[in-house]
Amino acid sequence: MRISTKGRYALRVMIDLAKNGRENYVKLQELSARQQISVKYLEGILGTLVRSKLLEGARGKGGGYKLKCDPTECSVWDILSLTETSVAPVACLDDDVNTCDRASFCVTLPVWKELDSMIRGYLDSVKLDQFVRGTEEAEGKVPDGKNWSCGL
Repeated sequence: MRISTKGRYALRVMIDLAKNGRENYVKLQELSARQQISVKYLEGILGTLVRSKLLEGARGKGGGYKLKCDPTECSVWDILSLTETSVAPVACLDDDVNTCDRASFCVTLPVWKELDSMIRGYLDSVKLDQFVRGTEEAEGKVPDGKNWSCGL
């Protein structure tokens, strides 16, 4: 399993908006500059997050994006499940129904199912507000011009 750039960037943007865009709209250009993500790439990510109702978008002067979900309830899983094709550890668990010809007698399937359950459970347990607290703790430690998030 590998999380794509789209998923990592979506998480960074959601953390940014949990910190900076809970009350007021944040302009696309501000998000782009702060997160060092191109405006064009960011537009696609934000569109996905708005359609899924995690964000609210507004056009025009004073417009931008703000968090629509509660940071204490919105999880990493909520975000990655929208942006990733799959986070399953093996292909046979990509879909809700396992169509693998070997599923009925596969001796390794229970291991992969348990790992999948652990991954999903962990990602669902990590909420946006935890990152907001972490960014506040990191504020004085981040070199100028650098972002507080790794995993470009």
